[in-house]
Parts: sequence; C-alpha cells; structure tokens
Amino acid sequence: MLKFYSTLFFFVFLLPFSSFTQELKCDVQVNAQKVRDVNQQVFKTLQKSVSQFMNNRSWTDDQFKTEERIECSMLINITGQKSEGTYKANVTIQSSRPVYNSGYNTVILNYVDKDWVFDYQQHQSIQFTKNTYVSNLSSMLSYWAYMIIGLDYDSFSKKGGTPFYNKAQNIVNNVPSNLSESEAPGWKPFESDKNRYWFVENMLNSKFSQMRNVYYEYHRKGLDLMYEDVKKGRGNIFNALKSMEKLAKDYPNNMLIQLFFQAKYDELIGIFSEAPQSKKAAAVQLLYRVDPDHANEYSQMLKK
Repeated sequence: MLKFYSTLFFFVFLLPFSSFTQELKCDVQVNAQKVRDVNQQVFKTLQKSVSQFMNNRSWTDDQFKTEERIECSMLINITGQKSEGTYKANVTIQSSRPVYNSGYNTVILNYVDKDWVFDYQQHQSIQFTKNTYVSNLSSMLSYWAYMIIGLDYDSFSKKGGTPFYNKAQNIVNNVPSNLSESEAPGWKPFESDKNRYWFVENMLNSKFSQMRNVYYEYHRKGLDLMYEDVKKGRGNIFNALKSMEKLAKDYPNNMLIQLFFQAKYDELIGIFSEAPQSKKAAAVQLLYRVDPDHANEYSQMLKK
C-alpha cells in the first residue's frame, strides 16, 4: 500500500509539470552540396547534433508550454572545408511569433550570418558551459539562441529581452582574444560594422533603445490588437514606425533598423495596402524615409 501511495504521489507531483518544455522549436537544416570530398553522413549527424543542442536545452528559467515554444529555423549552408574537420558556412537564422487570436505568425528575425567557421567530427556532441568558451560552434549556437529569445521577449514586454541579450554579450566577451578572424570571425568590432558583436551591442546600447520599444509597440500594441480593432492596431504600427524616424535619419545604416525592415517590409505592405488611401499614402511616405532600401516595393502600394 505504501508503494502504491508513493507511486501515486510521484505521478501527481509530476503531472503539473508534464506540459512544460524547452523554449525553442528550431528547425535545423544542413546543406553541404558544395563540399564533395567529405562523407555526407558527417553533415547528417551535424544536423542532428545542432537540432538537439538548440531544442533540448533550457535557455531560461521560465516555463514554456509546448504551444508557446518559439518557432525558429537555422539553414546551415556549408561553403567549404578549411582543413580536415574545420568548415566554413553561412547560416540563415529566422524566428517568428504568433499574432494574438489569429493563425498568423509574424517574422521577427531574418538574418544571414556569413561568419561561421567551426570544427566538427562525426557524432561529436556539442557542449555548452556558462561563462566559459568551449568551441566556436557552441558559442555561435548559444549566441543565436539567446538573441532569438531576447527578440521574442521584447515583442511581448518592453525591453523584456534584456537578460538574454546580456547572456549573448557574455558569450561574445568570452571568446578568446587570441583567436584570429580566420579562426573565429564575427566576434570582434573591428571586423565589420554588422556582425554578432554589433548586433547585441546595439541591442543593449541606450542610443538605440527606441528600436527596442518599436518591437514592443509594433507587435503587442499593433499586430496583437488588429483582431479586435484593425484601425487602432494599424495606427499603433504607424506610430511605432514614426518613432523610428529620427533614429533612421541619424543612423541610416544601423544594423537594427535594417534587420527590422528585412523581416517586416513585406508584412508592412500587406498591412497598409488595406488602409484608406490617405493613410496608405502617409505610410508610404514614412516608409520611404525610414526604410529607403525597400522604396520600390513600398511604391507598389500606391498602385493598388
């Protein structure tokens, strides 16, 4: 009888927690067509190892239900082999989040990281230790896990992603300074003005804090409101874009601004194409100013 009650207690104790899971739902694909002289099975195990690393680890102290997992993807395009077991790659990282009361997912991040160099042996497990550099592959994956989570949290609460950007920045700081650019590119400020170093630096830099507010206003006060009040939701999105105007003028080539519109320009066309003509025209003029890179695409709205 005692054994029965012990088993019952164990089951009941676990039941409330059984619906909770890890934070990321990351689809990982590895394309190694350009590398002909390596056993392709190596890249199949790499794909599995990366998927397990991203999806089976708890990245936060928060509890996520299965349906709350952050949807993201990593397409690892192997571009060459530097030496045996050392590979170069560019990686497309995307993440999205659901819009309230809809079946629609909005893209939050759409970025190609061209600075991947890493070592990998078949069936090698990928290890991660907080506050310690283990390998370039582990650091890059962990960095992007925290950046994806940070962006997601920013979209639900004002600057909610700060703890995760701090963790991503800690990963940057832990990369050994004696590693050369050819060994571990993307971590140092002098290598480029648009790399992993600058992405998280800008996110935590008070000079660009308005961009953090935009993520919240655009998603929580804009898209999430459109189910019950399209006009108000669209208006809040317009105001969020308007709040970027000075930043876009002062820092026209800023990485955060460019990444935001790379993820959003197509969605913005859909949002404002359905607006009254006067609001549509005002939105197009505003978008010309804050996102000139997609001016041709925005101009098509005026023809609809």
